[in-house]
Amino acid sequence: MQYLLMIYAAEDAGPQPGTDEFMQMLDGYQKFTDEVQADGVFLAGEPLDSITTATTVQVRSGKNKITDGPFAETKEALGGYYLLDCKDLDEAIGYAAKIPSAAYGSIEIRPIMKY
Repeated sequence: MQYLLMIYAAEDAGPQPGTDEFMQMLDGYQKFTDEVQADGVFLAGEPLDSITTATTVQVRSGKNKITDGPFAETKEALGGYYLLDCKDLDEAIGYAAKIPSAAYGSIEIRPIMKY
């Protein structure tokens, strides 16, 4: 079954760019990516640019409403994702716990709906 692991954290949480801790975190992400690829469960995954680059589109009464920024105003924002093909939710949870940002943010797991 396919699961989307969405990585949420406040943009100012965790290691900051330019620090040794940030480089260690990136190394942790590379190791995680290498693991899920080696295990044959990796389907896709990418980091997202800052929430300052987000654009939200809504259609109301047939008219487009375009807003700069994310849809929800919240401290934690979606920063990236992994799409994995796991045997079950327990396996997806095991992988989610290994994502470096889980130490200061949260990982939301959602199964991909099959029609």
